[in-house]
Amino acid sequence: MEREPSETQMRRAPTQKRSRERVDAILANATEMIAETGSDALRMSELAQRTGISIGSLYQYFPDKSAVVHALAERCNEDSRACIAEGLAAVESMDDLATAFASLIDTYYAIFLAEPVIRDIWSAVQADGALRAMEAEESRRNGALLAAQLTALRPRADPQKIEATALLVMHLGEATMRLAVSVARAEGDRLVEAYKRMAIRELTAL
Repeated sequence: MEREPSETQMRRAPTQKRSRERVDAILANATEMIAETGSDALRMSELAQRTGISIGSLYQYFPDKSAVVHALAERCNEDSRACIAEGLAAVESMDDLATAFASLIDTYYAIFLAEPVIRDIWSAVQADGALRAMEAEESRRNGALLAAQLTALRPRADPQKIEATALLVMHLGEATMRLAVSVARAEGDRLVEAYKRMAIRELTAL
């Protein structure tokens, strides 16, 4: 079976229950393997064996390791977007926004600290040029959620300035998390607090 090594997305989206269950099993096993040995050591042949399927069946869904990491990262992204949308839903003032944003960052930081697999997945994303494009797109999606809330609170503000600020705040948030979990915990805590202060100052100044 000829593969396309540059692909980063699933080759075939599951539509039937059995197919969805198979993909869920593949990703669950991939998560366990990454937790055990890291994403660098993830091998498609070992993943197929652990899942109890043939390598050909695995390639029907995922053309390569990057596609597996992409799927895992996208699941993390979906959870993150839902968390952001929920956190911003009740915001009615800039004070509310500052409080909600700080709470979201604290929650996200706690998840990064508690889930080494997530940190490894994002490290793999950073190491893959094709996957980095996905991260930029995710920053845009999250930035759009924040920008919509800011626009509602600041209807007279420059929409392009709001969009640019929201995008930058969200993108730098991801970078801050990666840096914070790569240093000693005390320093990481200080970095996250510094980021929150800077981000909230920019958001409330709009």
